[in-house]
Amino acid sequence: MHEVDSLLTDSRKLSNIHSAAFFAMKGVNHDGHNYIHELALKGIRTFIIEEEPAVPLPSGVNIISVNSSLKAIQELAKQKRAQFNGPVIAITGSNGKTIVKEWLSTMLSGKLNVAKSPKSYNSQLGVPLSVWEVGPQDDIGVFEAGISKMNEMPHLREVIKPTHGILTNIGTAHEEGFESIEIKINEKLELFRSSEVLVYST
Repeated sequence: MHEVDSLLTDSRKLSNIHSAAFFAMKGVNHDGHNYIHELALKGIRTFIIEEEPAVPLPSGVNIISVNSSLKAIQELAKQKRAQFNGPVIAITGSNGKTIVKEWLSTMLSGKLNVAKSPKSYNSQLGVPLSVWEVGPQDDIGVFEAGISKMNEMPHLREVIKPTHGILTNIGTAHEEGFESIEIKINEKLELFRSSEVLVYST
């Protein structure tokens, strides 16, 4: 199997094709498995899949079957995170995550090489894609994490493993996913269970 340094999940956005792995994921309105054959013809050689391809693939294609492509990409990101020894700041809250991340990253980048979440990559998929990009050239990581229902944050915590945390605020966003504001707060605080420092507003 060839070396992989790029993780792809969107068949429309291809880069570093010959060193990429495509994770076929199923969503409400899409199924990445439908594009495997097309992507193989374009040169991608490694696929992580949940079900067998509908048609035979070209020779030289590597197939890894998993129960969940999402869990697989999270596990890979955990391994990448484990290789990074610098401080990692995680940001969560109902609002303001991206603004705080960009503000903090801009300030730090004057003296440090900063790995950060692109755009608003703070979901169960966005977080591992963000953390995957951290490397030996970086001095610090700044990542945001967002949840919309119970039991999501522990997965993000294990991927980010923050040494420092920032809780922006707790508002009404996604409140339908939680039984009470107290439960919502506790769920968000799961992100910082092992953090050395937590910054928040009282």
